[in-house]
Amino acid sequence: MKTKLSAENLNISFANKQILKNVNVNFQENEITALIGPSGCGKSTLLRSLNRMHDLIPYADIQGLVKLEDINIYAKSIPVTEIRKRIGMVFQKANPFPKSIYENIAYGLRINNLPHDKTVIEKALTEAFLWDEVKDDLKMPAHRLSGGQQQRLCIARAVALRPEVILMDEPCSALDPVSTLKIEELILHLKQKYTIVIVTHNMQQAQRIADKTFFMYLGEVKESGNTKDIFENPKHEMTKNYISGIFG
Repeated sequence: MKTKLSAENLNISFANKQILKNVNVNFQENEITALIGPSGCGKSTLLRSLNRMHDLIPYADIQGLVKLEDINIYAKSIPVTEIRKRIGMVFQKANPFPKSIYENIAYGLRINNLPHDKTVIEKALTEAFLWDEVKDDLKMPAHRLSGGQQQRLCIARAVALRPEVILMDEPCSALDPVSTLKIEELILHLKQKYTIVIVTHNMQQAQRIADKTFFMYLGEVKESGNTKDIFENPKHEMTKNYISGIFG
């Protein structure tokens, strides 16, 4: 399996407080990798480092290497806009633009000088399992969609740019069980074309959709491997205690 994205000896501190400690991870092409661990363990910090979301934090200190295939994404010669076209992000809370459904997709394409005709919009919404629900009212304000539909719209907005990797930070945490299952079905469908990294607190969700699982604790990756092995035969006592609910 080809490594699509990786971090080597990654250390991240905010205002001299170290959050990530010597993280070494590989994310394989067309696989779903779940990042699990208790709150504050560094999952979201790691996820956001993978497409330079910490660039906006003046007191962030990032040491180590993050590579998209053989490209150092933190190299000064590479514009952050180029990285974010290739590595998309879906946030915990759906954040559609205050625009129509159509313009939510078209806007990102337009500012990146990409085609944004109806055919392209339809393809993105179809990939996100949303087209059949909205095709008759693309001018409707996005905020009138349900929570699950808004999250799928945000996923459509991400895939419209044709990234290679999609990062997801607890994309189902604010959704009801029915909407959650739709998003999970969508994620499983998307891995045919994309490499996906997802932060989740839902152990059942990780088991349902992830090929690989990384357990994090206090800024370190304590255990990683095939999801089935992590949940059925964890090597570390701490992993076992977390997934069984003893702490977390």
